Amino acid sequence: MADASITMMIYGPARAVKACCIAAKAGVYSLGRAKPAEAGEEEGAVNRREFLKRTSLGAAAAWGAPWPSRAADAPVPPRPNIIFILSDDYGIGGVGCYGADGFQTPHLDALAATGLRFEHCFSAPLCGPSRALCMTGRYPFRTGVVDNSTGDKAHPRTEVPIARVLKGAGYATAVAGKWRQLSHFSTVEDANAWGFDEFLIWGVGTRGERYWDPDYNHNGKPLAAAKGKYGPDLLHEFVVDFAQRHKAEPFFIYYPTPLIHGPILRTPDTVAGKGTLLADNVAYLDKLVGRLVADLDRLGLREKTLIVFTGDNGSVRGGTIGGKPIDGGKGSMREGGSRVPLIANWKGVAPAGQVTKDLVDFSDFFPTFAELAGAKLPEGVTIDGRSFAPQLRGQAGTPREWVYIQLGSRYYVRSARWKLNQAGELFDMRDAPFREIPVPADGADPEAAAARKALRAALDALRPGAEPPAAQDEPQRKARKGKRR
Repeated sequence: MADASITMMIYGPARAVKACCIAAKAGVYSLGRAKPAEAGEEEGAVNRREFLKRTSLGAAAAWGAPWPSRAADAPVPPRPNIIFILSDDYGIGGVGCYGADGFQTPHLDALAATGLRFEHCFSAPLCGPSRALCMTGRYPFRTGVVDNSTGDKAHPRTEVPIARVLKGAGYATAVAGKWRQLSHFSTVEDANAWGFDEFLIWGVGTRGERYWDPDYNHNGKPLAAAKGKYGPDLLHEFVVDFAQRHKAEPFFIYYPTPLIHGPILRTPDTVAGKGTLLADNVAYLDKLVGRLVADLDRLGLREKTLIVFTGDNGSVRGGTIGGKPIDGGKGSMREGGSRVPLIANWKGVAPAGQVTKDLVDFSDFFPTFAELAGAKLPEGVTIDGRSFAPQLRGQAGTPREWVYIQLGSRYYVRSARWKLNQAGELFDMRDAPFREIPVPADGADPEAAAARKALRAALDALRPGAEPPAAQDEPQRKARKGKRR
């Protein structure tokens, strides 16, 4: 009985929580929480670039209906619990509420119908850079994590991870799921460096499977009694158990589920000869989201908890929306490589049933979560993200004018309408995510010329320092070539 959470994962949350409480009272075992953070860790104000505030492409007027904003003098909601669900290889082409064909996602659709859905959220085209963005709020050229082979560049002792910032603000913290590309995480000391109190992870300190008979690292030790178990179920139980044990304090759970990354295997709900395994995996991911919402309701935590759901990059198979194929997919610098779902649900606070066209990129999660937690951003560190916490509270906020996407030496900035890449090529994105329209450099359209100038200024201010310009896009299979992801 060296670990209470293992009991929970084997027998289910209800029975195991009772057993854990009895054992804890008897002094039988500890829950294996990693040691607290050391004193003197970095806090303070962010060093923001002024051009983020000043660059404007005049797109705000075209960004849809005004927000149903809260009164200026309305009380600020209390600090929420935050559960950040990061699905794997799951772009907008797999989510029903984004118009995807062929997939049933009733629980995600319900989460969007009772929360806030972002139409324009952009990840990196591969998971390594995306996960580094989430953890650091810093663009790939700053951290060095520019593809899936460079994840070890983001070291928790040289970067300031978001979990450490939230832990410093009084949050209990945990991570449950895939941790493969970022490295530097196999012991409780590593967890503390990243800012996590507890963890159940796959991908470092493990060598086996992520789905059936999973090889998971639980607080620095191999997870026992996992044979015959389905990994995503164990991760869900870990998340719910952590939430239950920390009901009395705010908590942050980073939940990078392995679903729906390959290998695409059967799920516990798969029926032989019925449907496809890909659809089964999407359905099971959706089911676990619904189960999480139900468990939060049962625990009385629903109104205290912000649920954020997104995907780490575009789908392997781009998918279709309304019968039209999405342009590009995972590993591509086209729209389908980075256009991902973003659903935020905070019952009673976030606008219910609203859809926004505000631009979001993955650097924005860091300052958003910090603001919601009342935490200071790290001093002397350039944070590229812009907080969308006001939007989650029903306010207009200050939406960004462009997003920045990078993979290796290729990169681009994209506004609501236009996209400019490292080679100086401008594209009209009015038909995205289905196609991008090249704009001639010598074209006479004044709006396109103004967009080119503004986006060029944004890139000049960022100074990514990439290698000499490459062509717009390389074959998708080439971008994905390399080590297993």
